[in-house]
Amino acid sequence: MTHRAPTAMAITPAPATKLEPDAIGLAQDTVIGMAESAPTVTIGLTLASLAAVAAYGSGPVLLLTAIPMLIIANGYRRLNLWQANCGASFEWVGRSINPYLGFMTGWLMIAAYIIGAVSTVVVMGPTVLAIFNANTSSAEANVVIACGIALVMLVIAIVGIRITARTQVGIAVVEYVIFLGIAIVGLVAVLNHHPGTFPITKGWFSLTGIGGRGDLVAGLLISVYIYSGWEGTLYVNEEVKHRHRNPGRAAIIAVILLTVIYIISMVGLQGVVSPARLQAHSTTALVYTAQALGGASWARAMAFALALSVIACTLTGIVLGARIVYGMASHRTLPAFLANVSPRFRTPVGASIAVGLLVIVLTAVYLLATSVQDAFSAVVAVDGLLFASFYILTAVATIVYYRRRCFSNAWDSIVLGILPLASAIFLTWIVVKSVAAAPTSEKWSIVGIVVAGLVLMLAARFVLRSSFFQTPRESDPGRPARHGS
Repeated sequence: MTHRAPTAMAITPAPATKLEPDAIGLAQDTVIGMAESAPTVTIGLTLASLAAVAAYGSGPVLLLTAIPMLIIANGYRRLNLWQANCGASFEWVGRSINPYLGFMTGWLMIAAYIIGAVSTVVVMGPTVLAIFNANTSSAEANVVIACGIALVMLVIAIVGIRITARTQVGIAVVEYVIFLGIAIVGLVAVLNHHPGTFPITKGWFSLTGIGGRGDLVAGLLISVYIYSGWEGTLYVNEEVKHRHRNPGRAAIIAVILLTVIYIISMVGLQGVVSPARLQAHSTTALVYTAQALGGASWARAMAFALALSVIACTLTGIVLGARIVYGMASHRTLPAFLANVSPRFRTPVGASIAVGLLVIVLTAVYLLATSVQDAFSAVVAVDGLLFASFYILTAVATIVYYRRRCFSNAWDSIVLGILPLASAIFLTWIVVKSVAAAPTSEKWSIVGIVVAGLVLMLAARFVLRSSFFQTPRESDPGRPARHGS
């Protein structure tokens, strides 16, 4: 198989209006990737569960998980040197391995981002109401708050990537100051044996936790979910300065910063209260630990940081999901109107409205129709597996596309071959273990998502007649990369 340019059959006409080039820089792109991981919300959801399954060995488990994430982030970086467009893994897998597999990769990305956005925004109502000591169980209030926030984020997403990036930076500064500030205070309290805290022992620095009672596999399953979303830096690559280089660099920086934030916050907060009290307040762990440290005012501050994290994640979910849709629609693997770009705002307005409205509708249905909540909860539970699945496919695409380099010198064989393969195997093991342990409802959710993707793929191939499915396979010729390496 040789490196060759796509034939005329595989070329899809470019949209008349393009996204705004050179609109945001490296730092802003990094913040966008971190916002999609939603550190404050993610730790809030997993603080108690990870502390329990890891037997307080959370730090080492998170550090171990960061290694394959960094390797795969480097794979994203290298593939972006080849093709820098919003489709990202959809394009890379499709052009290097198989276009049908590329479509399924794109579908998993879309599903993961929409599900993630809905699962995050639904907690907005109770979080906001808790700040004002209001009734958090009011379904109507929750719907108004959640859908209202999603609508505002949709408007921001449409208005432009510049205002999106500025909004994310502003939110990040306030959110991380509050969140990390309280976490550091918590760590100091634990180190000083403050009354009521759970003391640090050598088990905290072991992969199997205190007394070897930690379940490493379960801890890794949670950790993979915690990290997911950092690759969002790549989906806005057409709008980033130095589009071939900076998005990949931003992904690596995002993973490093998230690792620091996650380890500090988990280690700093898991020992603020006793294990029994932490598990008893698992659903409100962050607010509860903040209250234990500084009273009601600190609890409200942490609730505010949670609300900011939800807002940031909702905005990135719409923005990034829309750009994946736009990237696929540009090849007519999705309806052509989804590739429309606003001449005024230079954003994918059709895709943004479609993704935003879908998030709003699904949020309203979930909050109002209690009969579907269990079913949707099963779908949300597999969201981390969707991220892991397209990470695996991207790692394999790295190996396949750069295979000639893998056989040219020892360094490339390690960086572009052995390490991505090891990371793909690690994540595959995580996925297999997770699916095996999942309840039946979650397994059927996975089947439903895959079947829906197959139906859409057949529609793209035989109804939309997308030329993407005739795209010839490409590979790096083995020479130095044109845009750097």
